[in-house]
Amino acid sequence: MLQRDKLDFGIFTGLTMVDVSKWSLFNLMSAQEIATIRQACIFGASANEAIYTTHDNESEFLGYLNCSECYLNCLGTGDSQSTIVPKKLESLSGKKVVSLSYGSGPHVLLTTEEGEMYAWGHNGYSQLGNGATNQGAAPLLVSTNLQNKRVVEVACGSHHSMALTHDGEVFAWGYNNCGQVGSGSTANQPTPRRVSCCLQNKAVVSIACGQTSSMAVSDNGEVYCWGYNGNGQLGLGNNGNQLTPCRVAALQGLCVLQIASGYAHALALTDEGLLYSWGANTYGQLGTGNKINQLSPMKVMADKERIVEIAACHSTHTSAAKTQSGHVYMWGQCRGQSLTSPHLTHFPCTDDVFACFAAPGVTWRLLSIEHDGFLTVAQSLKKEFDSPETSDLKFSVDGKFIHVHKAVLKIRCEHFRSMFQSHWNEDMKEVIEIDQFSYPVYRSFLEFLYTDTVDLPPEDAIGLLDLATAYCENRLKRLCQHIIKRGISVENAFSLLSAAVRYDAEDLEEFCFKFCVNHLTEVTQTSAFWQIDGNLLKEFIRRASRCGAFKN
Repeated sequence: MLQRDKLDFGIFTGLTMVDVSKWSLFNLMSAQEIATIRQACIFGASANEAIYTTHDNESEFLGYLNCSECYLNCLGTGDSQSTIVPKKLESLSGKKVVSLSYGSGPHVLLTTEEGEMYAWGHNGYSQLGNGATNQGAAPLLVSTNLQNKRVVEVACGSHHSMALTHDGEVFAWGYNNCGQVGSGSTANQPTPRRVSCCLQNKAVVSIACGQTSSMAVSDNGEVYCWGYNGNGQLGLGNNGNQLTPCRVAALQGLCVLQIASGYAHALALTDEGLLYSWGANTYGQLGTGNKINQLSPMKVMADKERIVEIAACHSTHTSAAKTQSGHVYMWGQCRGQSLTSPHLTHFPCTDDVFACFAAPGVTWRLLSIEHDGFLTVAQSLKKEFDSPETSDLKFSVDGKFIHVHKAVLKIRCEHFRSMFQSHWNEDMKEVIEIDQFSYPVYRSFLEFLYTDTVDLPPEDAIGLLDLATAYCENRLKRLCQHIIKRGISVENAFSLLSAAVRYDAEDLEEFCFKFCVNHLTEVTQTSAFWQIDGNLLKEFIRRASRCGAFKN
């Protein structure tokens, strides 16, 4: 039941198409490598570390550290070396990760499908739960007081940790200067200890951590908070620390489905789609329209449609929410700006808010990238280009067939739209012969209509430029000119200049002209220069003379 409740209100990204390349760290990877990612988490003081799992459940990390941070061993590879090349976490090989969280130390916790919990990284306050204070260079299995317990969720504060079991029990350990472990004292807790008191007979379904505070939601929708309360982040109507869990009385009568904790503020979402916030508000992270801290929950976005997901992260002062129709709002500290009221974005998911606007740009949850063979419209078009199985038209060029779809050509190209007029449809040929252009050129043109890209060597791009001019495809002309510029040399410069003039490609003409002038001596010794049309040669000499090319 616990897992079902979590999925109902979107703890995981589900079928949301998350673009991990929005986190700059993943730009170090190839498209092929990114395609294998199943889950990912980006963390670190500068969002400079990441851990991800692949489709074969191989846990790997990708990251780099500042030299001053290397001793923290938070990447879990068994050494203190930073890296920009993915390395496999051998001890987690084959394990399916179901929950992952990170602290500010940093330290990392994760739990597997089997309910095992692993920890590594900073351990100065025993936040790894192994009873020691030495750093964890590699993932270690945490089992003290958790024998025969199946851990289903983990959460990290700055230097304390929590775990939730399948039976709804909460365990906490680590730094406890403000009572965030919930033990009734401020003594650090070296190993997992069950949080009891008000939670003794409660079945908890979700947990969250602020920097030095803790939260839990019971199966009947009650919210409990404990730990540091200097900014009112416990929502109890005061700012006194709490050493044991206290129910948030202001939410009585409401059934809370999801909680999220920021650095020093908290969010709660009810089963009716209502959003409440409380705690620190220095950056407007409560979304109340001002920067005044709130000691008790305040209703936010009451004038908006039903909210289905909320987001916050203990290492940021940013908040986000998603509505039933898919609109995503953000507020709080966003790229140095303080947004005191929810701002409508064009993002498809709350994860993008943290990738693009949070500081640091970390993930607020474990990303679940469910590829499931799903293709976007653009990907589907690309896949079906030159596909005999689905095509309804063939072009024959140099004795080779190119399979296409009339509807795509009509939508993408005015030339074909005119060709496929209704009076022609009845007598439409299944094969159209093309003899004006070569096979590589015409195939590249048709592929461009499916993909918006061109992959041709510069010498063939001349022919494609000719086609683009004939078919009035201006964007294709610009792409061809770009390709040709990259392939210009002393030997072909004058030929390219001639082609640019012939196809009325003014930008390319200017580029080739300047190249020829800059390499005048070499260019005039090539065969292309002396084979050029007389009128073009005269025009070149005239222009070159006017810009002082012959002064010496």
